[in-house]
Amino acid sequence: MAEQAVFQPGTGAIPATLVELTVMVVMFTKDDRETQWREFGRTEVIWNNLNPDFVKKFVMQYCFEQSQKLKFEVYDIDSQSADLSKHEQVIMQFRAHKLDKKDFFGKSDPFLTFYRANEDNTFTVVHRTEVIKKTLNPTWKPMTLSVRALCNGDYDRHDFIGDFTTSLRELTRGPGQTNVYECINEKKRRKKGQKYQNSGTVELMNVRVEKVYTFLDYVRGGTQMNCTIAIDFTASNGDPKSPNSLHYSSPYHASPYCNALRAVGNIIKDYDSDQLFPALGFGARLPPNGVVSHEFALNGNPQNPFCDGIEGVVSAYLKAITSIQLYGPTNFAPCINHVSKFAAAKPNGDEYFILLIITDGIITDMPQTCEAIVNAASLPMSIIIIGVGDADFEAMEVLDGDDVRLSSRGRYAERDIVQFVPYKEFMGRSGDNPAVVQARLAREVLEEIPDQFLSYMKSRNIKPRPPVQRQLTISSITSLPTSEQ
Repeated sequence: MAEQAVFQPGTGAIPATLVELTVMVVMFTKDDRETQWREFGRTEVIWNNLNPDFVKKFVMQYCFEQSQKLKFEVYDIDSQSADLSKHEQVIMQFRAHKLDKKDFFGKSDPFLTFYRANEDNTFTVVHRTEVIKKTLNPTWKPMTLSVRALCNGDYDRHDFIGDFTTSLRELTRGPGQTNVYECINEKKRRKKGQKYQNSGTVELMNVRVEKVYTFLDYVRGGTQMNCTIAIDFTASNGDPKSPNSLHYSSPYHASPYCNALRAVGNIIKDYDSDQLFPALGFGARLPPNGVVSHEFALNGNPQNPFCDGIEGVVSAYLKAITSIQLYGPTNFAPCINHVSKFAAAKPNGDEYFILLIITDGIITDMPQTCEAIVNAASLPMSIIIIGVGDADFEAMEVLDGDDVRLSSRGRYAERDIVQFVPYKEFMGRSGDNPAVVQARLAREVLEEIPDQFLSYMKSRNIKPRPPVQRQLTISSITSLPTSEQ
């Protein structure tokens, strides 16, 4: 999932001692696969100005699922800023009246073609309507075009539609006499002279221009991303003391659970303002009484299950694995319902919740899990499932819902909120470099989150706030059950 980010450098006042300054900004980028910065672009040079305002913009693809580092160097003073542009789209519908007959034995099969006028006076096709068969009075379906594609953001730029011209500025005036157009056939005009009037008229039925908001707009506007992590402690993972166990870690060998935690967590953490992650475990016997729990605090503190950063989660996990007893079964519903409670309390878009489940086994509470996900699909929430090991993950593909929308008791999920990725598909594909493996895993796991996020915001007509300085807050959890209910 990629979005376009536009950076336009500008500076504040430059110290007055630096007179007759020549200023230029250079932008560098580096992703999670690169070790060195590479130059992305340069602004124009501004001469003799202590308050330069650059015209040149840097346009790059913004990817939620990747760590994209940017560096700006200002010659000869250190400063940087960024301006991220929003997008617009225009929705229009047309109909035509009394078009010329073009078919020898019948009527016409009309359609509209939209052209964008380019800076070099050429024209580029940007859209064609559907063909409506055998009619001289067609009504075409509403169409949605981005303003950038239609006129490169210039409302006054002319677009050619059939044999008449208009502009987006004219179209936005709406239906009416000013947006009824005569279709002119120049060959007929030259042939018939003054007897020729037109080849029919085209009338605008409706039009509106609306903002298209991106995931980045909401993040800049202060929407908080809250990630809860749930780890599978069922016995099918194997004895943690055995090198064959999926929970086995040593000073020289991190477990698949640790690798998955770091790979996805190191991307998620950049969108979590407080860097505190509630971490849960399920499927274990807990000390001191050996009661089975499918929803326990990984750090052992039910009143405050937050861990400080991803490494705090890893530390809590490594400590827990030495104190609890792996057991079972593999139940997802308790952890999903746990996060759903907090998502249900924040339906206005101020916060968005992500549940990351790392598991090795076949789900044993499939009906309850399906119902929990269907309920969660109407909340500001997404679920990421990473499958480790060689178990049968067929049920996970059902939960993913890419091919068939998930349902429970005859009710379908409002939207797709689950992304499943089998960890083993990434092992050994990139040599022995664990950093590259983790980067590939993170990209695969996180690629659907922005679309899921935007689908919720759009369905609730929630618009992003203006960019703000984000503040640290904690969504507190008062208590967690410590035994099986």
